[in-house]
Amino acid sequence: MAEVLAPVKSEGSVFTFGKAEKRLITDPIGDNNPITVQILGVCSALAVTTLVTKALVMGIAVTLVTAFSNLFTAMLRNYIPKSIRMIVQLVIIAFLVTVVELVLKAVNYPIWKDLSVFIGLIITNCILMGRLEAFAMANKPWKSFLDGIGNGIGYSIILIIIAVVRELFGKGSLMDYKILGPTSEYALNTTEISWLSWYAPNNLLILSPAAMFIVAIIIWIQRSRNPKLVDIS
Repeated sequence: MAEVLAPVKSEGSVFTFGKAEKRLITDPIGDNNPITVQILGVCSALAVTTLVTKALVMGIAVTLVTAFSNLFTAMLRNYIPKSIRMIVQLVIIAFLVTVVELVLKAVNYPIWKDLSVFIGLIITNCILMGRLEAFAMANKPWKSFLDGIGNGIGYSIILIIIAVVRELFGKGSLMDYKILGPTSEYALNTTEISWLSWYAPNNLLILSPAAMFIVAIIIWIQRSRNPKLVDIS
């Protein structure tokens, strides 16, 4: 009698997107945010958040570099000698940062001119090396790519929140469009709207220490809502 073979279970597609993969994206946005929980990448949060446009471009750049550096590192992780792994990781990051910088320079020169120094400093961003060491070196490419996207988005959201507060109350504008001001050319005329009569541009919010206070307030709010985060960082 012929032997009956047991059905072989399919392992499914490499590019699955279940609960575990979803958490790789959502966790860094909330309870594992790279800035407010891991306390990484704080320096750029102080430097590039005077305008929402700059924060948005910086967030996109970091997200792209984090995602693809995670991907490439995970693809090569079994071939990288441990003794030189950090050098290899830095080469991957430097290559991607150079690509992003050249593309930004070609697409939007004024923004590149404002951010050129900070785009280059993405190489030293602790978020990148942290994710490569903590995740990409121990996981498969697809999950590592999602982890990079999640941490990049979490980083970007905090940058944009800080930039909105600083630009709106520091300059009375958003995305370089005037929102608040004392004359009729603005979207909201603070001299004609009684409940906005208190408003005056606060130049202190343009300074880097203001961003530190905003980050501290965000951390306080996050830990007030979730006390489990108090002792993490």
